[in-house]
Amino acid sequence: MSKATAQPLSLKLASGAFLAFWCLIAAFPIAWIAVMSVKSPRDAFDASAWNVITGPATRAAGNGLSFLDILLGLIVLYFAIRWAFTKLPRLVEQFSPPGFIVLGWLVGAAVYGLLFVLIFFGALPVIFGALNSIAGPLGTPILGLTTEHYVAVWGENQFYRNFMNSMIVTAGVVTVSLTVGTLAGYGLARSGSNLAFWLLIIALVFRALPHSVLVAGYLPWFINSAEILRPILGDLAPTLYGQPLAIIAVLVAINQPFTIWMLRSFFQNIPAELDEAARVDGCSHFQAFRRVIMPVMWPGVITTGLFSFLLGYNDFLVTALLLDAQNQTMVPAIAGYFNRETTTTDQVEAVAAAVSITAPLFLLVMVFQRQIVSGLTAGAVKG
Repeated sequence: MSKATAQPLSLKLASGAFLAFWCLIAAFPIAWIAVMSVKSPRDAFDASAWNVITGPATRAAGNGLSFLDILLGLIVLYFAIRWAFTKLPRLVEQFSPPGFIVLGWLVGAAVYGLLFVLIFFGALPVIFGALNSIAGPLGTPILGLTTEHYVAVWGENQFYRNFMNSMIVTAGVVTVSLTVGTLAGYGLARSGSNLAFWLLIIALVFRALPHSVLVAGYLPWFINSAEILRPILGDLAPTLYGQPLAIIAVLVAINQPFTIWMLRSFFQNIPAELDEAARVDGCSHFQAFRRVIMPVMWPGVITTGLFSFLLGYNDFLVTALLLDAQNQTMVPAIAGYFNRETTTTDQVEAVAAAVSITAPLFLLVMVFQRQIVSGLTAGAVKG
């Protein structure tokens, strides 16, 4: 690095300190609720931060981790994260069929997550219990920890139903948004007419509308959908209000302008000469799009799909207004823990549920981190 571009030491220190402070502020809420979720209600809401961390009441109830548990758990966690960043990508690329790399990543991520849960929360506690019985002082609990709130959330409260509803909604939103977004973005990127510009402006206006406006506009149609569709479907005409299909329709309407704008920018960075070469080789426009352009576009598609996933996964307003209790997704279900009759146990269970919904997000980012970085770089640099 030349002297002209070298940063002074003071600027490096200031930048590093600011970045460290920002990371601490951003990570603190997640880390703190993760600690609270494995404590008894008395420890979780204790005024002393030290008691919240160490959990004396939780430990007194017979729930805790020994020094040996903590050491071995950190080792397993380290290798699990390292394996996700190194070996998992190689295995996915090795065993994925040609042209199905995204499907390979989805299957690999699901298998990895399932194995991690089974090993970390199923096999390790049994192994730790056997080791602690013969470890002497090293096997004595020093840190209070209990998983009873997670058991209550996923077992007694059947939070897995809310999880499945969230997966249905997010899968529908991502599938429809990316299908329409890639076709529309490709067409607009390759179109030189003024109509394409005005279509993008209209899309931007729709993206700026408050979500409540779209909900209010769709609501009468969803409520009366059975009567509207009866001439076509007869007695099979469904009432869309309260069903996941209604949420998918509204969230796609909210998200579609964003996906079109973002994917258009990615397509613009792909030279048009690739299309022309494919056409010379005998491909139709759609064949050139599918066989030549899309393989180059996967990082951008994955990055856009992640943002679409986050919209459907984290939405509260639309899902709370349009879904009934049986089809409720996770975020509104967590809000349902808080009411006038809420106890401290209910509040800790809500915290455990909140921690649970962040785990798939971390897994998603870990698995697709290379594609996300590549996609963001491709969208920022003109190629």
